[in-house]
Amino acid sequence: CENQIFLTFDEGYENGYTSKILDILKEKECPAVFFVTYDYVKRNPELIQRMIDEGHVVGNHSMNHKSMPTLDIETSVKEIADLHNYMVENYNYTMTLFRPPMGEWSTRSVAIAQKLGYQSVFWSFAYLDYDVNNQPQLDTAYERVSGAAHNGAIYLLHAVSKTNTEILGRLIDQFRSEGYSLEKLQ
Repeated sequence: CENQIFLTFDEGYENGYTSKILDILKEKECPAVFFVTYDYVKRNPELIQRMIDEGHVVGNHSMNHKSMPTLDIETSVKEIADLHNYMVENYNYTMTLFRPPMGEWSTRSVAIAQKLGYQSVFWSFAYLDYDVNNQPQLDTAYERVSGAAHNGAIYLLHAVSKTNTEILGRLIDQFRSEGYSLEKLQ
C-alpha cells in the first residue's frame, strides 16, 4: 500500500492529555493504536472505553511493564495473557497487537506473543518525548516528527507528552498534505 502512516501511543500512566489526543483524532478522523498497561486500564476505564467506542485499537503493553527478555516463559505469558483476559472480561475487547515494554526485542518474547495470538509491533520513529519535565520546544518537535515521515512509518508517541498533544493536529494535516493516509494498524 502506498504512503501510509500509523500512529501509536504508549500509555503507562495518565498525564491529563489522552482525552485531548482523542478529541484531535476524532476531529481529524484519524485512527491510532494505544498500547496500554494493566495499571493504565485499571485507573482509566472511561478513556479505555472511549478508545474502543471511537474505533481505535487498544494494544497490549503488558501487565507490569517489565523487561520481557529477562522474564521466564511462565511470567512472560502471564504478563500478556492476564491483561488480555482482563480486557475481554471487562470490555468484551480482544487485543491482538503487543508492544513489549521499552521496545525490548527478543526472539522469545516475539514467539510467546505470537503463540498467544498477538502480532508484535515496534516502530520506525520514536524520540525523547516521554520525559514530562523536559519537553522539546513545539517547533523542534514538529520538525523532528513531521520530517521523519515515510511510507509505512509506525510512529511511537507517548500520550504523557504535552508537546505531542499540542502538535498532533498540525502533524496529521501535514502528513495528509504530503500525500500520506493515516491508517489503522491491525
